[in-house]
Amino acid sequence: MIPLLRLVALTPVETLLDVAGVAWVQAPLADGGGLGVFPGHAPLLAETAPGAVRYATSEGEAELALDAGILRISDSVVMVFTSGALDSPTGSSDFDGDALRFERLAQALFRMPDSQAMPASRLVPSGDAGGEET
Repeated sequence: MIPLLRLVALTPVETLLDVAGVAWVQAPLADGGGLGVFPGHAPLLAETAPGAVRYATSEGEAELALDAGILRISDSVVMVFTSGALDSPTGSSDFDGDALRFERLAQALFRMPDSQAMPASRLVPSGDAGGEET
């Protein structure tokens, strides 16, 4: 049996959300589309757009409006790195300082030396080099 998801939303200064037992997650992507994540989803790194991240637990559906960020799926954990929460799903954050800190964090992650980066074997399941997403 595939374990349920864990959803975590992080800013440079705090954890906005950390929920276990999540059945599915929906997030808006920067390309204008959306992403649905169910247990067993392949590892993924994607850029999110400002908007509502929706999810379901045994208690029902919920959402959290987040500013743009980076979504990472790995080992049944959906992690969203963002500069902050929004007042409304389509609004934008007024926290320029947080946005600047997030931008610096993102740039540092992309400049990380290969020796510190996650091994490719953790990103692509064995036997599926260059395969399709699920």
